[in-house]
Amino acid sequence: MTTQTLGTETDAMVLRRVDAWWRAANYLSVGQIYLLANPLLREPLRPEHIKPRLVGHWGTVPGITLTYAHLNRATMRHGLDAMLVTGPGHGAAALNAAAWLEGTYSELYPEVGQDEAGMAALFRQFSFPGGVPSHASPHVPGSIHEGGELGYSLAHATGAAFDHPGLIVACVIGDGEAETGPLAASWQAPTFLHPWRDGAVLPILHLNGHKIANPTAYSRIPPEALAGILRGHGWDPVEVTGSDPAAVHRAYAAALDECVARIERVRTGSAHGRPMIVLRTPKGWTGPDRVDGHQIEGSWRSHQVPLTGVRENPARLAMLSDWLMSYRPTELFGVDGAPAPALAAWHPGGDRRMSANPITHGTRQRDLRLPDPAAHAITVTAPGQVTAQATSVLGEYLREAVARNDDNLLLFAPDEHASNRLDAVFDVTGRRWQLPVEPQDQHQSPTGRVVEVLSEHLCQGWLEGYLLTGRHGLFSTYEAFAHVVDSMVAQHAKWLHTADTVTWRRPVPSLNYLLTSHVWRQDHNGASHQDPGFIDHILSKRPEVTRVYLPPDANTLLSVADHCLRGRGLVNVIVAGKQPAPQYLTATQAAAHCAQGLGVWEWAGTEHDGDAEVVLACAGDVPTLETLAAVHVLTDLVPDLRVRVVNIVDLTRLFAPERHPHGLPERDYTEVFTPDLPVVFAFHGYPWLIHQLTYDRPGHDNLHVHGFHDQGATTTPFDTCVRNHIDRFHLALAALERIPRVAGRIGHLRQRILDRLAEHDHHIRHTGDDLPAIRDWTWHPA
Repeated sequence: MTTQTLGTETDAMVLRRVDAWWRAANYLSVGQIYLLANPLLREPLRPEHIKPRLVGHWGTVPGITLTYAHLNRATMRHGLDAMLVTGPGHGAAALNAAAWLEGTYSELYPEVGQDEAGMAALFRQFSFPGGVPSHASPHVPGSIHEGGELGYSLAHATGAAFDHPGLIVACVIGDGEAETGPLAASWQAPTFLHPWRDGAVLPILHLNGHKIANPTAYSRIPPEALAGILRGHGWDPVEVTGSDPAAVHRAYAAALDECVARIERVRTGSAHGRPMIVLRTPKGWTGPDRVDGHQIEGSWRSHQVPLTGVRENPARLAMLSDWLMSYRPTELFGVDGAPAPALAAWHPGGDRRMSANPITHGTRQRDLRLPDPAAHAITVTAPGQVTAQATSVLGEYLREAVARNDDNLLLFAPDEHASNRLDAVFDVTGRRWQLPVEPQDQHQSPTGRVVEVLSEHLCQGWLEGYLLTGRHGLFSTYEAFAHVVDSMVAQHAKWLHTADTVTWRRPVPSLNYLLTSHVWRQDHNGASHQDPGFIDHILSKRPEVTRVYLPPDANTLLSVADHCLRGRGLVNVIVAGKQPAPQYLTATQAAAHCAQGLGVWEWAGTEHDGDAEVVLACAGDVPTLETLAAVHVLTDLVPDLRVRVVNIVDLTRLFAPERHPHGLPERDYTEVFTPDLPVVFAFHGYPWLIHQLTYDRPGHDNLHVHGFHDQGATTTPFDTCVRNHIDRFHLALAALERIPRVAGRIGHLRQRILDRLAEHDHHIRHTGDDLPAIRDWTWHPA
């Protein structure tokens, strides 16, 4: 760490500058909440100067601006490479103010200049129609964390620190946020952060005592007990407490200097406990003390807008004026509205400004050096004649990918990497781990590229922080438990969509999920592990950023995974099984099929020159297997039946093109599915999703979808399919019942199929296993 001087100024002079900067940031924050005009109070405040709707959160702002001011001082004194993650919700007024004072805001938004007109624009746009929100959305320079949903700030900060040696990621954690489960789990970061290969996370737990209407648990825990909790997780807390600004400034500056020194000792191996700060200052500090006899400063009443009814109540208007004037704005801003000379240059220079750190804007990225998927492909001489575990094959591809990108790619999993058959990567790396290792442990490594922690929230949050700062990753998990992060991925998808409209942000690497151990192969776990609805959740989000892939075999999985890892600005969900299964396509065929997203498998059908009588469509590995087996059932019952088989890899191809950028043009859709033939669709997930995707497609009334109906149990693999009617027999029966020329024989044909189902049920209840004809079935041309 290099050191830059602050000139010849004494510590007292520097702290006076810190205080002035803090006052300026607070003034700008109050102005954003309240003022529509008259930003410099050149005339007495009048009702028309006040916004008609007061929307904002003041209570957390003074702690954020205080922290920002002191981090700037520490950055200049010690030459830090630092960024800031702010966890308290709706704290964007503070961050907007900081970026404006540093000049970054005006550089990126010239219409919000560092003058009176620019200040007025900064104020007007805040929580205003057509403006910017009150939380730290992508419009905020230097931000990677929205703070709309609480609980993920420390996880994002940790993800940003991975593989960023020399970086300090300061993280302000609100004491309300500290009560959430994800934040409580996030204190485990020292177990996974390497002392010198990773950056340092500096948590700043801000205990201002109150949430929106209640006291906070962490603020009422005795200080020694709280320190014990934090030390137990590997942190070494330094406490800063007070309500007198001068005293707090002195204590905060000393605490940050001490933390910077400790971080350096951790990096060099001479210390182990990672420093953090516990900051105790009043909620709504420097705001109104009492209003109408109620305590405001230091209470929950300062959480949002401390003074309401300002337009209508002259006394409240006068209180707002006094509040703003208490910051002595004439000392802080020149006659033109620009920061006074003493403040204008008082911030780190260039990219050292936290609001301009390029890693927070996605401008420092490196493409992955990925292997050729074909080099890891299964050799397929004929469809269905080879058996393989798709995720095991992917594991070999990932092994080479990890070896080629040992500081730019991380794999996250909640204790399931080996269970999900991706363990080939352990040939070249280990599991990230900083705690002691015992003889029976396997593949634990301080610098491992696999990050396993039994918390989906942490896997998601760490990966998001890693991606948002320009690196690449994959999150693999059991399909049913991806729902744990439903709201997190929703927030991330919104961030990506909004960030795409911010011209100075570069699209960041895509968020990639591999959902395996899926719904159709949970015969030993049963209903608790059966829920394919994560894909429904994803496809309810913005179509510009969401994709879902259902590769039917190993080679298509390789092609899809390679495509997703190369992507930017998307949320990609891949669903693939880990059990042995038939393989259908060569590497070349798989690449072509995945590029198209869906297609007719002529080798699997029995039509000739497009004269099909029924279309069997499938999406997902087990539905594909059962669809192909249904072709055998059909041709056994009706040898001359003409069947078309369609396989879908990219589920979004089913959308109409005006509803999703991957949507198949209507002419192509009709050519594949036909406008008038019955379509029996075997789908991996809940059947209504296919109807939602295709309700406006030609021939939708002919579409009959079989999927998961929440009929789960501890039973055989095939019986799970039977219970949900996606098995070969129910698919064949559904097809026969819709083919006019067999209507006269349908009773006989139905009975033959029902007899097969009865035979199956009798066999599993007596043997505990599927019929050999089912279990050992292999594809052959019909």
